[in-house]
Amino acid sequence: MALAFAGAPAKAGPADKVDYKPVTDQRLANPEPENWLQYRGNYQSWGYSPLDQITAKNVTKLVPAWSLSTGVSEGHQAPPIVNNGVMFVTTPQAQVMAINARTGEILWRYQKELPPELSQLHPTNRGVGLYGDSVYMTTTDACVVALGATTGKVKWEKCVAPWQDGYYMTLSPLVAKGKVVVGVSGGEYGVRGFITALDAETGNEAWKTYTVAGPGDPAADTWKGDSWKTGGGSVWIQGSYDPAANLAYFGTGNGGPWTPDARPGDNLYTSSVVALDLDSGKIKGHHQYHWNDAWDWDEVSAPVLIDIERDGKTIPAAIHAGRNGYLWTLERSKDGPLSFVEAKPFVYQNVFSSLDPKTGRPTYDQSKIPGINRRAAFCPGLWGGKDWPPEAYNPKTGLFYIPSNDNLCSELAGAQAGTRKPGELYIGIPIDEVLNSLRLRDGVDKSKPFAIGAIQAWDPKTGKKAWQHDFQDSANWGPLLTTGSGLIFAGGTSDRKFRALDGSTGKVLWETRLNSGVTGVPSSYMVDGIQYVAVQAGWGVDAERMLTGINALIPEERRVSVLPQGGVIWVFRVMGEEAAAR
Repeated sequence: MALAFAGAPAKAGPADKVDYKPVTDQRLANPEPENWLQYRGNYQSWGYSPLDQITAKNVTKLVPAWSLSTGVSEGHQAPPIVNNGVMFVTTPQAQVMAINARTGEILWRYQKELPPELSQLHPTNRGVGLYGDSVYMTTTDACVVALGATTGKVKWEKCVAPWQDGYYMTLSPLVAKGKVVVGVSGGEYGVRGFITALDAETGNEAWKTYTVAGPGDPAADTWKGDSWKTGGGSVWIQGSYDPAANLAYFGTGNGGPWTPDARPGDNLYTSSVVALDLDSGKIKGHHQYHWNDAWDWDEVSAPVLIDIERDGKTIPAAIHAGRNGYLWTLERSKDGPLSFVEAKPFVYQNVFSSLDPKTGRPTYDQSKIPGINRRAAFCPGLWGGKDWPPEAYNPKTGLFYIPSNDNLCSELAGAQAGTRKPGELYIGIPIDEVLNSLRLRDGVDKSKPFAIGAIQAWDPKTGKKAWQHDFQDSANWGPLLTTGSGLIFAGGTSDRKFRALDGSTGKVLWETRLNSGVTGVPSSYMVDGIQYVAVQAGWGVDAERMLTGINALIPEERRVSVLPQGGVIWVFRVMGEEAAAR
């Protein structure tokens, strides 16, 4: 049935009406090419659209179809999620908009009132979840809100933890089998991380699983004393899901406080991937990318689920480009356990002196471990070889794409964290140390432009890098989208450009400068036979913090002194005969 949405003009014409199709488990497991139903387009986290109308031949004719200001500043990181011509976009400050995806008309807008006392360390949001006729959003006061997809009216609201204690949420919910699965942020405040599933209809808690092993957990002995109570392990990126195995795969954050000698042991399940049974929440398997983290290397990005061929054998793989600078290939099993296949550095890394060939457990260079009253320099730096911006996989090119950062290191010294106070930073490192920690890799000549950010392409079948496109004097905070025509779309650089690259060669085919830097997740969809590419521009959060650090390292004449904030949704299409050939 065609519905005129709340907030539409009183005399809505045909262009202002859209059909809404309920989102089912079947549709989420097998999304139609014309829709973008979740954070990475599919449960496997590929970041891939099968649409192929926009090609290497016509991408130079890409122009804005429409744009829309969001009305707020700070980091805009959510993908435009589209179901049958209806776009849902979240922004900082707990706002979600429903928009006619063809015209840009706002159908309804909802904004949650946040507590005025709430201090937002990461004021952002990474997108909605869809299920049935509902839209789900997490908020920075640690709540989940369910809205009517056609009305924007609140169906239920469930707060999963007290924001006063340092908990908050920024991730896009993973929705499957009638459950809305979310994780909490707050590792910087000394919380104990967890993942929880809520009933999609009622908001009632179905299960809750801690990502820091405590009493009764088989891995409890990886924490000493009561250190598990403030162990971090936050979860702030949507997980991947394998419907056939009924397993959800979530990445977890580093341990807290940051100083590793405050929490001796491996500290499971921090800096890991955990495989959870979706029905019960039980941890069925895990792999820890690095133990007793000392470098703020969260590994929260969900692994990308791909079947790869190695030595004549099909491996159900989970692939992850780590903040620790290594590209990890793990083998999944239908019962949950994960086994190590291989790991290779994709940027310069000087912390790991070796990896166990059977388990992947790293051995560390002890001189690279900062601690209490112990200063150390290490590479990559705090933001890692790749922070949260997601990778992408294209089944047609067969390549795995990584938004990477290289040639940046950090130097830190810790202090005693003291007694934790709810809602106050609890990292064990003076904040000035953190903000001024960035260093250049030895041997980098800062007198001339040098590569920092890049997009890399790797072949999962061979474990070898296929190509790399570098960006000079700029980090890369750009999530990736790849398409059925073999294109890659990405922003992320401090020149405010949004680009299309050839996925086989890395050649830039098209670029345009937007209002602000692009840290949003791009998506693609089709309405009335026309393919669109959509992304949010809006600089802020850690991209802005890292830019400040880079500016302190390079000559003044090469610095980006002002990078405007303010969110805008940009939607592009090919104009002319190419777009009409449908």
